[in-house]
Amino acid sequence: MLHVFHSDRYVPTLPDGHRFPINKYQLIREQLLYEGTLAPEQLTETQPIDPRHILAVHTEEYWQTASTLTLAPRAVRKLGFPQSETLVDRSRRSLQGTLSALEAAMEHGIGMNIAGGTHHAYPGHGEGFCLLNDLAVSAQFALDHGWAQRVLIVDLDVHQGNGTAVVFQQDPRVFTFSMHGADNYPLRKERSDLDVDLPTGTSDLEYLGILKQHLPALISQHEPDVVLYQSGVDILQGDRLGKLAVSHRGCRERDEWVLGLCQDHEIPVAVSMGGGYGHRLVDTVEAHANTFRVAVDLFD
Repeated sequence: MLHVFHSDRYVPTLPDGHRFPINKYQLIREQLLYEGTLAPEQLTETQPIDPRHILAVHTEEYWQTASTLTLAPRAVRKLGFPQSETLVDRSRRSLQGTLSALEAAMEHGIGMNIAGGTHHAYPGHGEGFCLLNDLAVSAQFALDHGWAQRVLIVDLDVHQGNGTAVVFQQDPRVFTFSMHGADNYPLRKERSDLDVDLPTGTSDLEYLGILKQHLPALISQHEPDVVLYQSGVDILQGDRLGKLAVSHRGCRERDEWVLGLCQDHEIPVAVSMGGGYGHRLVDTVEAHANTFRVAVDLFD
């Protein structure tokens, strides 16, 4: 049975007109339950992660200022969210959601978080709507607790996973693969183990061809014990913060191929949502929901 982690508290209040579609997490869950893709017993409410696990990746100084709402104004602007207790709680629960998805994956082959993918958070600061880095915290936990000797992070958000890249630049046990828009945020890219910069307007055929060129080779070379998959849907044509031209069908085929490859190689895979900023919220929700539909088709 597919195990999915969520929380009503993934949705803190944001100012009117804020460009981050925070309501998408609740809508994804409601859609999947309404259509019967998920049953209620497949959903587990997350609790806030133990700060000890946060401090395995983030600096004590940063966590102290973030958790006590004493970030400097410049740091708040860089983050893109206003400081609030609900944001800190949401971030801790989202981290636990990805860590729980990883634990489920180790037992059942796959686990999923209806949130997460906060790959822009660095050890000492947050940015790009990312207060804490769930991918990095989960990967570090897996290494520290003997769940894995080698981890592969597959980041297919339209924006480079810059924070995650920095966390593991000196750790050969974690291979960071980011396939993203070349002309998009962050303007100054960090160095992942493999970065694939896609030109503006990249569409289905080219996108899928490039992915299929690289990912099987990475699995063969790195031989990961687990994959952390950041399944951002801001690669879609018309996304407000993306510049690619992948269709809904192409995005679904991407998920089918990545998850199918993990299944074929018997590699546990933990999935987090990442970005999606469609002009119509319904389009973003539909694209994220497709990731869960694919997982159910393959693993259930």
